[in-house]
Amino acid sequence: MSHVPLSPSEASLRGRIGAYAMHATHDSRETTAAARAVFLKRFEREVDPDRVLPDAERQRRAQMARKAHFARLALKSARARKRPADGGRDAR
Repeated sequence: MSHVPLSPSEASLRGRIGAYAMHATHDSRETTAAARAVFLKRFEREVDPDRVLPDAERQRRAQMARKAHFARLALKSARARKRPADGGRDAR
């Protein structure tokens, strides 16, 4: 059996087919649960790296750190959309 290289559009389509097939047979919340947990723990480590705060306070601060993270992403996205299409500089 020979391996035929895929064009970028064929590779993209093959990936999309695989994703659709996976989501047809699995709950996406289950397939991404481990990655989500690791992502959320990042904010707990950020606000309390030595784990000295009480759990409730660590959770409260982690929630605020997550909100700040997503607000920064939203601001960066809004600035990128405002930039001229002819190649404006990186949104900061």
